[in-house]
Amino acid sequence: MRVTGTLDDGAAYDVEVTGREDRPVTGSRRVRALVDQYSGRPVLLGPLGPRRALTGADTAAVVALLRQHTVVVDVRP
Repeated sequence: MRVTGTLDDGAAYDVEVTGREDRPVTGSRRVRALVDQYSGRPVLLGPLGPRRALTGADTAAVVALLRQHTVVVDVRP
């Protein structure tokens, strides 16, 4: 799945969410560091839940984390 967006400083990113535990995203070191930082912590999948622990294999949780901490412009399968 491909996700495009901007970080809080305005820098654009275009990453592929791989669904692999060892490397959950490719394409941006900063986004990869963000995912690594929150790995194992709970993430809301929607505005009201449910809450799920972030793992690299869970693509929905990775995209939810990006939606919470960045401005997601486009998500493509």
